[in-house]
Amino acid sequence: MGGVDTFEPDCARCFGLCCVALPFRPSHGFAFPKDAGEPCRHLDAEYRCSIHATLREAGMSGCTSYECFGAGQQVSQVVYAGETWRGSGDGGAEMFAVFAVVQRLHEMLVLLDQACVLAPGPELARLRDTVSSRTSGRPEDILDTDLDRLAALVGEALRGVSRSVRDEGPSYAGHDLAGQDLRTTDLCSADLRGALLIAADLRDTVLDRTDLLGADLRDTELSGADLSTSLFVTQPQLNAARGDDRTRLPDGLRRPVAWESPHPYWRA
Repeated sequence: MGGVDTFEPDCARCFGLCCVALPFRPSHGFAFPKDAGEPCRHLDAEYRCSIHATLREAGMSGCTSYECFGAGQQVSQVVYAGETWRGSGDGGAEMFAVFAVVQRLHEMLVLLDQACVLAPGPELARLRDTVSSRTSGRPEDILDTDLDRLAALVGEALRGVSRSVRDEGPSYAGHDLAGQDLRTTDLCSADLRGALLIAADLRDTVLDRTDLLGADLRDTELSGADLSTSLFVTQPQLNAARGDDRTRLPDGLRRPVAWESPHPYWRA
């Protein structure tokens, strides 16, 4: 599944861009360090990961949490029309830079699509068109994108939608809630933007209209939790969290493969 017209990654149509363009650091879930622009030692000649089926066992959980939002195939097949970075004069530096820009733009589009469902209107539609228009065309034009300006506009638009949907819910925006047991805390309509929820316990909680934009969900326990109406959840957040087959997800998001078996470090 996936393709240049979707935000779901399609690795078969990408030239392993995330395996080369991104730096690896052991503190971020990688078994070894590497610099940006250096191919991963596990990237094969066909741009495939040679240990894809055993990434977590190999200490590469950072790979399983990462999401390019379809930027890989967009850059590989649309922007560069199938021309690979291998053998290019700059070693792929331009393509990797374009990939980084398009990845951020695609993430904005994913969030704007969620916002448009919640509060459809011409202003959001125009902003979405503006962001989308920067994801194709000449590489130099994409690199000329003012990402900070667009991110600010998108952030303000999402903030407005969140307020309209949540009304007067409590705010924990930016709070450090790492490791806390939040199972008895009423988080319905709460603002958890940018909150640190690392290893927090949210098992069986109902997160109705809870704004999770940018919340750090690494190792957050979501078994049995209901996120079906949560606001601005993205796939990388789920990939980094812990859940099970009872966890209810918003439409359009995938249940991470890692959730199919219990995590060895889950609390009882």
